[in-house]
Amino acid sequence: MEFVAFERKLQGTGASRRLRNSGKVPGIVFAAGEPTMIELDHNALFFALKKEAFHSSVLEMELNGTKQKVLLRDYQMHPWKPLVLHVDFQRVDNTTKLRKKVPLHFSGEENSVAVKTDKCVVTHTTTEIEIECLAVELPEFIAVDLSGLVKGKSLHVSEITLPAGAKLVKHGTKDPVVVSVAEPKEEEIIVAPVAAAADKKGAKKGKK
Repeated sequence: MEFVAFERKLQGTGASRRLRNSGKVPGIVFAAGEPTMIELDHNALFFALKKEAFHSSVLEMELNGTKQKVLLRDYQMHPWKPLVLHVDFQRVDNTTKLRKKVPLHFSGEENSVAVKTDKCVVTHTTTEIEIECLAVELPEFIAVDLSGLVKGKSLHVSEITLPAGAKLVKHGTKDPVVVSVAEPKEEEIIVAPVAAAADKKGAKKGKK
């Protein structure tokens, strides 16, 4: 994805407030060396933030007529207004190694034995995982094929096939469940109150 940024000359709370009032968003691009202060069009940024790829892939930022590769690192929203207050980017190149959470895209669930034959209930307990890789190899998402799901067996993070060059970031010895498979609950037969009352009335008549 590409976006356009402009160099920001003025800094400080007052300058940022005036910038927001004019429909712009203050931001910063950091990397090795001095950070670059930037400003972006608010509406363009607001709608870009709604796209998954803007959060999880390397972006091309045009600044002063030149293009740079950057990664979205953070942004701040107004507590209750649909307003972006600030945005942070990291400048990257072919040698930059990073850790980033990447979304998971699931497919094939409806064709699995667990769903198609055994009518199990499948729950996606995790929708993203953290990986380590070169910035230029960062995937927009990781595809997870669920067609092999079977009853009684859940899918764990360690079982996900990662793209070439990517390494799973583990937190201790934990291997969290990504997709859980549960057997369908047996349906309970509930006797309607009217039917139950009718049965009792019939029983009383029988005694007479």
